[in-house]
Amino acid sequence: MAISKTKKPSTRLSSLFDEKSFRLALNKDENALAIFRHTLADGRDKLQHWHTANISAPKIITAHAWLIDQLLIHAWDHLGEHKQNHGEAALIAVGGYGRGELHPCSDIDLMILLPEHNTESHHPSVERFLQFLWDMGLDIGHSTRTVAECIDAASEDITVTTNIMEARWLTGNENLYKKMIEATTTESIWPSREFFAAKLEEQQKRHKNFDDTAYNLEPNIKEGPGGLRDIQMIMWVAQRHYNTNKLEGLLSLKLLSEKEYKLLALNRNFLWQLRNGLHYAAGRREDRLLFDHQRKLASDMGYKDKPGSLAVEQLMKRYYRAVKELSILNEILLQYFQEIILAEGQLQKTPIDNRFQSINGFIAVKDENIFKKDAKNIFRLFLALQQHPELKGVRARTIRLIQDSIDQINADFRNDNDAQQLFMEIIRQPRGITHEFRRMNTYGVLAAYIPAFGHIVGQMQHDLFHVYTVDEHTLFVVRNLRRFTVPEFSNEFPLASSIIGKLAKPERLYLAGLFHDIAKGRGGDHSELGEKDARRFCRKHGMSKYDTEFVCWLVRHHLIMSWNAQRRDLSDPEVIIDFARAVGDQEHLDNLYLLTVADMRGTSPKIWNNWKGHLLYELYHATSRVFMEGAASVMDVSASVSYKQSAVNDLLAPDKEKKQRINRYWSQLLEYYFLNFDIDSLAWHANTISESSAADFPIVATRYNPSIGGSEFLIYTPTKSDLFIQLTGAFEQLNLSIMDAKLHSSKHGFALDSFVVLDHQQKAIDNPATLDYLTKEIKRSLLSDTEVRAKNAVRMPRQLKHFPIKTEIDFGSEARGRATIMHVTAQDRPGLLHQVALALHHCQSKLVAAKIATFGERAEDIFFIINRDNQPITDESQLQKL
Repeated sequence: MAISKTKKPSTRLSSLFDEKSFRLALNKDENALAIFRHTLADGRDKLQHWHTANISAPKIITAHAWLIDQLLIHAWDHLGEHKQNHGEAALIAVGGYGRGELHPCSDIDLMILLPEHNTESHHPSVERFLQFLWDMGLDIGHSTRTVAECIDAASEDITVTTNIMEARWLTGNENLYKKMIEATTTESIWPSREFFAAKLEEQQKRHKNFDDTAYNLEPNIKEGPGGLRDIQMIMWVAQRHYNTNKLEGLLSLKLLSEKEYKLLALNRNFLWQLRNGLHYAAGRREDRLLFDHQRKLASDMGYKDKPGSLAVEQLMKRYYRAVKELSILNEILLQYFQEIILAEGQLQKTPIDNRFQSINGFIAVKDENIFKKDAKNIFRLFLALQQHPELKGVRARTIRLIQDSIDQINADFRNDNDAQQLFMEIIRQPRGITHEFRRMNTYGVLAAYIPAFGHIVGQMQHDLFHVYTVDEHTLFVVRNLRRFTVPEFSNEFPLASSIIGKLAKPERLYLAGLFHDIAKGRGGDHSELGEKDARRFCRKHGMSKYDTEFVCWLVRHHLIMSWNAQRRDLSDPEVIIDFARAVGDQEHLDNLYLLTVADMRGTSPKIWNNWKGHLLYELYHATSRVFMEGAASVMDVSASVSYKQSAVNDLLAPDKEKKQRINRYWSQLLEYYFLNFDIDSLAWHANTISESSAADFPIVATRYNPSIGGSEFLIYTPTKSDLFIQLTGAFEQLNLSIMDAKLHSSKHGFALDSFVVLDHQQKAIDNPATLDYLTKEIKRSLLSDTEVRAKNAVRMPRQLKHFPIKTEIDFGSEARGRATIMHVTAQDRPGLLHQVALALHHCQSKLVAAKIATFGERAEDIFFIINRDNQPITDESQLQKL
């Protein structure tokens, strides 16, 4: 991608630093520091111009390292002229700078190597030298050691070893440098086997910090899987074992093919270019590809918005492809190293069948032409991996053979009945579906076999709701579905685990998971387009008409359960009946529930919480009741109210006097109050209020309710017009998020308001002391004459600034005609609900209930509102005012 069409600048190193001119300036001017500063700034400005003019990243980072070399050498010489014995020490470049790779704002790692004797005499000159570098404006990381100290530090810490391995002499005592290198490269310090094992463990831990995926919205291009650190890992091992520190060395050792070498170099250079741009955009050392910089980087690198594809999405897709390809090469090379270094070249072979064998625990082919002869053997390999869980993976040589045969997975292959049946056999296996789908995706097999899937590989969705690429999210959904089947995880989602164990054909559900988002990024309704893709696939793979339509229905309607659970009033019988009609029967409901939970959990670790799980659970059970008992079971309101009141009395077993108090309190409330709450909540309300007196007003009670995944607040107080404003302001002041609000007014002028809240981390509050504190704070706010306002100075989270959401408000009618429904879509931000409360009060409207739903940066909240006469708002002027 072209960055600039301007004339390319001179890239001669002398244009960055002219030694003759520099020395003349030093001789003429007594202010040496100013000359060093000016030369550094001028050189770096020119390097940034190189970047803007699309000069290659390798040239820029090596030239930057060269520029710093010249300045350090001259600074050492300049200050050393005045220091006795200065020539006995050596100045060494280590780390990335030692490799000769220096990005624009990377720190400069130095080691000052001192002789063993009289080291303290060097300290003043070392301190003066370092201070001069800092004053120059260099970001220096340094260590001061003797050779013996280098040996000790390297022996204890493998990161010191790798740092020293990349050491490069700059100036000073070169013999001392050579002595240090000779002493620290001995096999007695981190022998090759131990070195490889330790670095492998280090990489595995590092990858876990990123959930073992490179496909995050704001990836770390250095430390994340497939990033620059993974390339360095390969080179460290190669240097330790083969004494080569260049990619070309891997090629000559035949560890890389010519094609792989070019691919590795291409992707490394792309990441270098991206990292250079990131440093320039941030103005500091930054390895996270933050939203703050993604759009600018995309523009700077020449990407343009296209219909259905933003420039930033194109950039990120290129990034994800790069790290995916680098991850495969990392896997291949580390496996070769493992075989050569740890197994010492010894191959333990165990036959699997007539096609495959196990070599040191990895599946391998017996005949290297097996895929060329019959590409269906690629599917047979993945099937064998499922059927042999003792296997650790695919042998490196076999991975290469698979990739070399990808072009054989063509239209003829996709239409081959045997290939189709093998794929269906893979998806019907009792184990290994997730692992093999991931492998098939990594090696490019899934995209080749299902071309529509290829379009979503590396496809990001530029929002905060979806934190993974579409293909990664899809595989997480399949993983979540499979996780429901594993007994050891049955405690996570007991209902889901119970349902999935009874499914007649779970493969339909897995296919729905595979296809539910397959049409993302094409424009149009992805559910409709995905349904068409799924129908073609199912028909081609010999599924019955019923099973085909079953999968297609799940794909088309995979969002309706989430939508209904989070946006509609589940206490309204009409809502439940409407949803039951849309679903049709228990079999569709069972599969839809499983797919919905798996989908929501696979969108982002932060999106899912127990409250959302509770809403889905409630909708599932209410709909199941309709299927089992008929619509009348939820429509008989009077019978439902009588049943709940009787159950509460049985639960509380009140004495006569208390029962009378409860009945008096109940008599002041409308039937709808009893529909809004379950028996446990009604009993809590009744017990709390009946045990209180006028002196306790306002009554504020709290409890942690594990069954709903949230903390409940009950407020019972004489009603007033600004009560909801006060409460939303108080909750906001306490950093609490309201997830659900039900507001009821009694016939004798009291407000009974119930809230479900989570803390600022979207977790329920279960600590009794915290709940007691919150109870007192809410009560204090209600008793205060001071108007409670939400925090005015709350900073909007950094990420939200990059996803502006246009505020939209529309109105509808509630199913039973009791209230007007106001839908608010807006940028999620602190204090949003309090702002809505103020607007409602200003427009003389009253809130009956609210459902709060947040999807990344987008808030989609539902408010059930009435006018001052407790009627739905039908006046168009009042609605427009709102």
